[in-house]
Amino acid sequence: MSEGSQVDLETIQSEALQAIESASDASGLELVRVGVLGKKGSLKQILRSLGQLPPEQRASFGARANVVKDTVEAALAAARERLGGPSAASATSRGIAQTDVTLPGRVPHRGSRHPVQLVASRMINIFGNLGFQVADGPEVEDEWHNFTGLNIPVDHIARDPAENFFLEDDLLMRSQTSTVQVRVMESTPPPLRIIAPGKVFRPDTVDATHSYMFNQLEGLVIDEEINFGHLKATLLSFFQQLLQEEGMKLRLRPSFFPFTEPSAEVDLFWRGDWMEMGGCGMVDPNVLEAVGIDPEKWTGFAFGLGIERVAMASYNIPDIRYLYENDVRFLQQFS
Repeated sequence: MSEGSQVDLETIQSEALQAIESASDASGLELVRVGVLGKKGSLKQILRSLGQLPPEQRASFGARANVVKDTVEAALAAARERLGGPSAASATSRGIAQTDVTLPGRVPHRGSRHPVQLVASRMINIFGNLGFQVADGPEVEDEWHNFTGLNIPVDHIARDPAENFFLEDDLLMRSQTSTVQVRVMESTPPPLRIIAPGKVFRPDTVDATHSYMFNQLEGLVIDEEINFGHLKATLLSFFQQLLQEEGMKLRLRPSFFPFTEPSAEVDLFWRGDWMEMGGCGMVDPNVLEAVGIDPEKWTGFAFGLGIERVAMASYNIPDIRYLYENDVRFLQQFS
């Protein structure tokens, strides 16, 4: 049986090479390939007799069969090259994707930046032109940077566990990017002129104007002889550059924040109505003392703006939830 099997291998190789040489097109080559190397091809059939051979003859027989297989494959490859490449049937049977270069090209889908990212970039660029530098800080904060360093007392409602996302020990998800202001004042001597854009987290009930996660951009200026007029002029210049529309008015409405004194709400009259955009005020001397800055020499102002609110005002978006529902139909409007 061994000699017969070896003769069969030689016959398969010889006949396959002759058939390849005689083939006049890619389809003919494919017939040879299937007839010899396919699942029901002659080489596969004879390999099934390998188990009937004596153990000492199996290795040499298998090695010879591999030589025949490699020889036939090499001859097929050379013949395909000679005849102008693989046929569609051959390529398909081997799992090779076909490309018809005569078909019109596929236009790639054009994505778009999220409206919150668009507005945040515009805000950062405008404040950059006004001399502000971008600062960043961690989203998981300790109580010192989130509350104590901002002159928020222990019994203040802003520190209530129901008003914050506490994690463990004294760590929580930051409820404002004012934490970045504290960190910068701790590490950098004045004068300072920074903005701190980023996510903040509060357990608010989600509705048309509130979300448990949103984006803020807070600003801080510390210098000598800074007054409330500088604050109003900065905000007015910012909104004029951002919206670029006539009839816009800025109103600073008296309010209270523990970290500024005096404090004000920032209201914007635009498109026929007043809209609350954030808060602002002169930095409280207690905040400056807490971070080692002399309030007798240095003064400053701070402000915080909701980026989503600016985006909603800029694009006339009526509901904040549209920004986070990931509806492609909505997002494509900003491409």
